[in-house]
Amino acid sequence: MALTGLQIQKLLPKTNCKECGCSTCLAFAMKLAAKKAELKECPYVSEEAKAILGAAAEPPIRSVTLGQGDGAFRAGGETVLYRHEKTFVNPTGLGVAFADTLESDALEAAVRKLREYTLLRVGETLRINTVSLACESGDPARFTAALLRVAALWERALIARSDDPAILRLAAEKMRGRKLLLASATPRTLAALSQTAAESGAALALTADNFDALAPMVKELEAKQFRDLFLELRADSLSEHFQNNTIIRRAALKGGVKFLGYPVLKFVRTGNSTDDAFEAGLEIVKYGGLVVLPEFDPAVFAALLTLRQNIFTDPQKPIQVEPKVYAIGEPTENSPVFVTTNFSLTYFIVSGELENSGASAWLVVPDCEGLSVLTAWAAGKFGGAKIAAFVKESGLPDRVKTRRIVIPGYVAQISGELEEALPGWQVLVGPQEAVDLESFVKNVLT
Repeated sequence: MALTGLQIQKLLPKTNCKECGCSTCLAFAMKLAAKKAELKECPYVSEEAKAILGAAAEPPIRSVTLGQGDGAFRAGGETVLYRHEKTFVNPTGLGVAFADTLESDALEAAVRKLREYTLLRVGETLRINTVSLACESGDPARFTAALLRVAALWERALIARSDDPAILRLAAEKMRGRKLLLASATPRTLAALSQTAAESGAALALTADNFDALAPMVKELEAKQFRDLFLELRADSLSEHFQNNTIIRRAALKGGVKFLGYPVLKFVRTGNSTDDAFEAGLEIVKYGGLVVLPEFDPAVFAALLTLRQNIFTDPQKPIQVEPKVYAIGEPTENSPVFVTTNFSLTYFIVSGELENSGASAWLVVPDCEGLSVLTAWAAGKFGGAKIAAFVKESGLPDRVKTRRIVIPGYVAQISGELEEALPGWQVLVGPQEAVDLESFVKNVLT
């Protein structure tokens, strides 16, 4: 039976030290009960509490961390099948695969390119999480030298990939402390690689052809108290892989099947970049923990990072910017005034289009609880009276001489109400789509 937050709180130290990130032990207990935290986050939990709460407080999909410090990546930790139930926890990791047969200069240049690649979207900086290096040369010395070169340039998570346990042992020893992922152990190599992973502090991927082969591998390691695992289940088709991912998640969450409670690893290599992107996208929307593509294409990764951000944004907590009056460019007291909501995507699109127009402007962003224009208007949070009250409270009328304010075209119906609430101001109805703001600024305002 699952323990309630109050039952869990009785077993915690009750110091309210805040070192776990929560304000009180009760708040931490509630997060444990909701499977949104792990017991190890409490630095003062007793051994007795660990024995009682360990299994009860652990998420049904175990969290596994690769890398260290700011470059660390966490997979797993999931508690629901569908994001609207609570939310998804750890975004699917995205990586790129290289081989040690690549010349040193080319390898280093490629890793630098990955390291420098970022995508800025709705105020978030999105990055690639991991680099995978495969030993295709068969030469242990060449592989470890290549891995060290990559590690010197790449501070995020690393995957070492080989069929030879001796090569992976050497790599793990060289990379001790970096929380490497060793890929992948088979029933034949499990004993050797599990020992290597345990001794070096690495995580281990397990690969098998079916669930019957996978189950004893996981159970053998769980008996040894080794649980930093990724599951790599081979499939003959994309539909079979999709089915396997769904079975793993549903069995772990709904069926209590412990040996399937680990994040899923997928190396994509279809031979076609479009199909690679499609398969990686499927991993993001259907339960992949970490997906590695065979090459880096900025266009593909822009789409995947955007998809991942959309899927792993909490649908119950819209991303929002701070409500205030923003200066776009270098506005003066005569610059035009625009209005939009504080939903991040709306704000960044509108501000971006205003910047593209070359005009300096004031952008009024009232508190709409992170809702889009039409949604906020329908909910009664983006009406003329509310906008007028916010404009007055912000002190904007005292900072500008202009008395023209532009509202989104989708809420033209609030123009009369806004003019009544802002005496002396002229309300202009702007375009419905932000992409038309540039032509509006040039053809209407000027």
